[in-house]
Amino acid sequence: MNIYHEMHQVKTFFYNFSNYCYIIVDKATKKALIVDPAWELDKVTDKLCQLDVELVSVLLTHSHYDHVNLANPLVKRFNPDVYMSKAEIDYYGYRCDNLHGLDDMDEISTGSTKILCMLTPGHTAGGMCYLLPDSMFTGDTIFIEGCGMCSKKGGSAEKLFYSIQKVKDTVSPDVRIYPGHSFGEAPGQTMEQIKRDNIYFQIDKKELFVEFRMRENQKGIFDFK
Repeated sequence: MNIYHEMHQVKTFFYNFSNYCYIIVDKATKKALIVDPAWELDKVTDKLCQLDVELVSVLLTHSHYDHVNLANPLVKRFNPDVYMSKAEIDYYGYRCDNLHGLDDMDEISTGSTKILCMLTPGHTAGGMCYLLPDSMFTGDTIFIEGCGMCSKKGGSAEKLFYSIQKVKDTVSPDVRIYPGHSFGEAPGQTMEQIKRDNIYFQIDKKELFVEFRMRENQKGIFDFK
C-alpha cells in the first residue's frame, strides 16, 4: 500500500462498452485525480462523494470518446483541471473546458502524490500514460492481454512499438498496470507479469511487431494472439 495515495477503480458501462476509470486520492490533502472518466456520471460522482474528496484533476490518456465523455460534465460540477498530451490535442483538435496540454515526461503533483506523464503514441497520435511509483494508467496503449489497435486516424504500429519499448525500459517490474479495458485479465497485474505474458512485449524487432499487430487474419480487433 502506498503511504501517500490510494487508488479506486470504477467500472462503467454503456450498451456493449465497458471502461475502467481510476480515482487517485492524495491521503494528506484528500484531493483527487481521475483517469479517463466515461459513461456513467452518477456512478463516478457517487464514488467521489463516498470518498469525501475534492476532485482537482482529470487525466486523459487519449481523445477517443469512450475515455473523455465525462470530462466536461465533471468540470461543470467540480471545476477540476483537465490534462491531455499537447500532441493529442493538436492532432485531433480536442477541446474541453479547463484543458491543459502536456509534454513528454512532464510531472503533475497533488500533495505528496507525483505523476509522471509519458508520451506513448501508437494507438492514437498523442497517447499518454500516467506513471506513479506503484502504478501506471495506460488507457488503450497497453492492455494486460495485448495492446491497442493502430488502424484508426493517427494510429501507427511503428510508433506503438517504440512506445512499448519505452515502457519496458522505464517502468519497474513491480509497478501495477491499469488499462482502460479488460479482455479477460483483471487490471492491476504487474509489469513483470506483462513482460512475461503479453506477446507484444516479447517482440523486440520493429518490423515483426508491425507485421504481427497489423496482420489480416485476426479473428477480431481484440484477438491479441
